Amino acid sequence: MKQFDSFGLDTSNECLWRNNAQITLPPKPFAVLRYLVENPGRLVTHDELLDALWPETFVQPQVLRTYMLELRKVLEDDARNPRFIQTLPKRGYRFVAPVTDLPPVERPATLAEAVIAATPAAAPAPIVDRANELSRLEAHAQRMAGGHRQVVFVTGETGIGKTALVDAFCRLQGSQASVARGQCVQGFGRDEAYYPVMEALGQLCSSADGELACRVLARLAPAWLAALGRLPESLEGSFARPAPQERLLADLCAALEEIAAEKPLILVFEDLHWADEATLDLISALARRRAPARLLVLATFRPHDAASRHRLKELRQDLLMRRLGASIELAPLSRPAMQQLLARELGQGALPAELAEFVHRHSEGNPLFAIAVLEHLIAQGVLVRGGANGESGWRQRSPFAAVDAAVPGELAQMIELEIERLGERDQRLLEAGSLMNVAFPAWAAAAVLEEDAIGIEDELDALARRLNMVKRAGEDELPDGSRSAFYVFAHEVYREVLYRRQPPSRRAKSHIRVAERLGRIFAGRETAVAREIAIHYEAAGDWPRAASALRAAAQHALERQALSEAEELLERTLRVAENLRDADRQALIEEIQNESAAMRQVFAAMPAPRSSLPKKLDDFWTGI
Repeated sequence: MKQFDSFGLDTSNECLWRNNAQITLPPKPFAVLRYLVENPGRLVTHDELLDALWPETFVQPQVLRTYMLELRKVLEDDARNPRFIQTLPKRGYRFVAPVTDLPPVERPATLAEAVIAATPAAAPAPIVDRANELSRLEAHAQRMAGGHRQVVFVTGETGIGKTALVDAFCRLQGSQASVARGQCVQGFGRDEAYYPVMEALGQLCSSADGELACRVLARLAPAWLAALGRLPESLEGSFARPAPQERLLADLCAALEEIAAEKPLILVFEDLHWADEATLDLISALARRRAPARLLVLATFRPHDAASRHRLKELRQDLLMRRLGASIELAPLSRPAMQQLLARELGQGALPAELAEFVHRHSEGNPLFAIAVLEHLIAQGVLVRGGANGESGWRQRSPFAAVDAAVPGELAQMIELEIERLGERDQRLLEAGSLMNVAFPAWAAAAVLEEDAIGIEDELDALARRLNMVKRAGEDELPDGSRSAFYVFAHEVYREVLYRRQPPSRRAKSHIRVAERLGRIFAGRETAVAREIAIHYEAAGDWPRAASALRAAAQHALERQALSEAEELLERTLRVAENLRDADRQALIEEIQNESAAMRQVFAAMPAPRSSLPKKLDDFWTGI
């Protein structure tokens, strides 16, 4: 535990504490904060942070600014008068608060944690890392049992575990409450009034408590029972037509409250972002009625999809503001929790070394994505069962670095369907952004589409408000003093699918446009971004210009006395040269030999002894 001011950084559980209250941070912001806290009082450069947290991956430095904004918000830190994180412009960051080491926090066991730990093998698999959320739901259930009606929204991105949490909570209730569930369905769900409500009522009437439910509905809300096809014969003749919708809604509310008076009732509505307006009206009415009721409405939805539904967003905000509802947002899994998830999925406690780290990095803590990555490792033969009959458990057969970088098939198909539901223009905007990396500037998307950057920025802002795939992350100052917004994909897998779905010829042209725009933006300072320019020319297969940019980047590294970097860039230039025609390749090799000799002269003139020459660089020169 690292203590600073009133905060404690719990490196074992990968969370932040403040005055004994736990604060859950997403994996990357936590990793950034941890690195700074573990290196207090000194400059941590942008490159050092990127190398430490994104090894062997090219990431835009601007992404750090996004995480710093998030951390400062959590820490209540002011960038202009920092108490914790000081920004050193164009260089990096320094953690300025005193840091002390403390024993790890021992959290008291909760009922939810005890139930998770004691779940028998025959029961459904326990969820991981959700003890705090389960405890909060249990507290709402206790208030409900006391006659205080509850409405709780459970939110989070696709695959984060909303349904798993609700399932675990409902199992915790056992026979103490009746549970009725309704699933909102994309497409026709919004056009059919009360679609998830009718499904929940059907389940309720067919459950062990169905006789009570049917009896109450027949007396207080016969129109609803008739719609279910369960109206008793004795009432069919006297019930000619339904009352107005307002009366029907009031009837159903009264019936649900009376059913709950006999036994607490939990209504679960999943994927509320696809709900029809009438269902939202019912939730609103149930929340606002003043009579005591042992009733809990539990609704799940994806926050960005809800943002596109003004009615749902308005309902949630209004209920939260009036304290008629509560919200639980699910965060990604921590590394220790990922270890538990993988152990559960593989059925063994001891995991191959670095498996949890690899899966966590590629899934960013999303359980659904993590399981897809795990299945991908098994399908590629990286993980295999050991022993003649596979009895000794799973073991690693080949390095994780050799794994195909493609998104696992089923996960890619799921994301592809999500992309195809967008309009063609939205798809092109996102595809244009995917040419850079997880973070991309508006000017790059504008370069790909050959359009005005200001107009593209407006469109991307609107897109970020409507979708969960991308969000605005800040602004960057360009060399000419102008500013350009930059954006971040919600997850690397979105960017990867968007990138790979484009035809290779279109991708190549787009990469060239980005490289050329970079050159124009940094005119006169091209060497500062020569490595990035080279990446785009390589991706486009423009080998001569890729080699030229790499050599410029090597020269820039040499000027900064970054000899290892210069060595790596020249080696990469030689690999690119393999794609050139024989005569061009030979000419390039000779030029690199001359540049190598110049590098040796520079190195020899440095005061460091000859023995400090990196062996790899020495071998490289000898090989040439």
